[in-house]
Amino acid sequence: MRSYAAVDLGASSGRVMVGRVGPDTLDLTEAHRFANRPVRLPEGLRWDVLSLYAGVLDGLRAAGRVDSVGIDSWAVDYGLLDADGALLGNPVHYRDARTEGVAEKVWASMPAAELYAATGLQYAPFNTLYQLTAAASTAQLAQARRLLLIPDLLTYWLTGEQGTELTNASTTQLIDPRAGDWSHAVADRLGIDLTLFAPLRRPGDPAGLLRDRVLEETGLTGPVPVTTVGSHDTASAVAAVPAVDERFAYICTGTWSLAGLELTAPVLTEESRAANFTNELGLDGTVRYLRNIMGLWLLQECMRAWDHPDLAELLRDAADAPALRSVVDAGDAVFLAPGRMPERIAEACRASGQPVPGTPGEITRCILDSLALAHRRAVEDAQRLAGHAVDVVHIVGGGTRNTLLCQLTADACGLPVVAGPTEAAALGNVLVQARAHGLVGDRADMRALLARTQPLTRYTPRGDAGLWREAEARLATR
Repeated sequence: MRSYAAVDLGASSGRVMVGRVGPDTLDLTEAHRFANRPVRLPEGLRWDVLSLYAGVLDGLRAAGRVDSVGIDSWAVDYGLLDADGALLGNPVHYRDARTEGVAEKVWASMPAAELYAATGLQYAPFNTLYQLTAAASTAQLAQARRLLLIPDLLTYWLTGEQGTELTNASTTQLIDPRAGDWSHAVADRLGIDLTLFAPLRRPGDPAGLLRDRVLEETGLTGPVPVTTVGSHDTASAVAAVPAVDERFAYICTGTWSLAGLELTAPVLTEESRAANFTNELGLDGTVRYLRNIMGLWLLQECMRAWDHPDLAELLRDAADAPALRSVVDAGDAVFLAPGRMPERIAEACRASGQPVPGTPGEITRCILDSLALAHRRAVEDAQRLAGHAVDVVHIVGGGTRNTLLCQLTADACGLPVVAGPTEAAALGNVLVQARAHGLVGDRADMRALLARTQPLTRYTPRGDAGLWREAEARLATR
């Protein structure tokens, strides 16, 4: 039996989880949880990365003796270091407005179809490529000598070693998913200096040892290795899907919904680009072929506007509200920025000629119906575009606690849904560490251990499938 610390950073909170792994054991306990609150400065929206690092240290102190540490987080954002390795300001938040209109400038140099054929990444205004283009004329980027994605930055502070983990690098729109390496052709064409990036690492690679000062601050006894995991949290979460074979779709739910398939090769067709699917890299050279959907961010923002009502009561009211009365496009960029979410949902319903939900329960039902509908479209489109049929949908992540959303997703997809595990990213993080240390075997062994040890809930489709087709047609005619 060994213990592994999984640092798992989400867009609204961070946590340090401790996983105990043995031949038939996979236990996960929370050592420390801390808020992740971005700060709006005069120059824009920034991550409070120093607070996050302090939370990581507090978590490692609370974790006690561990055999290894692994770090995963959200994607695309980064910190810049100067020639001495010092951080040049707090990292910019992906919801910052600096990338507005930047994509069109990029496409003027490299059309969107060519960019997709080279990198396989769906258009999202916050992709690292667009962030770097937006920062091109800034003094900070001119002074920078190294760029580290968020989990790599924290790893550097813990160990003094610099690297760029591949699954996260694949979200920069600068990686060739066929080669699993940098696309020098794209970078050269767009004026991106790839020497800013540290050498690539892959899940399972060693990432250094905790510094002496970190050992002193956390009370740990060295040496404690840091192991490279799937540092994009979705890569770790997909690694923790408890599937029994390859005929599955997954939905990683939380602030975002990432819905798609695990493939052995990217899908780089023009039809795939038009459908806004992305090809991100996963464990063992797999491809996470998925669509980004706005996710429970819609509900989180509404709850913030409503001064955080009781969620259980809100979901009971939503369950009693009329089904599919009004739906919105949960992938629409109009919902990306924070603020006024209930009003923006009402405006979208009004603009499409649908009844406007008025009460919190009605708005919540609109959100959950819309998310289930977006899940349906993503699962159906992914199967068609990849030529890969599925028999089951696995939902992992925080959304597994939302039983209404899980049931609605089964209804919408017309497929059984298996929900769990909830802490999928942390479990995937732990399992990659355990595999690197010889405790578990390949991905199939990892998934079999998950299926044996983690609580899972199965949802069977119910209701009239025609109602979902009608709602889908309603959105298509907007």
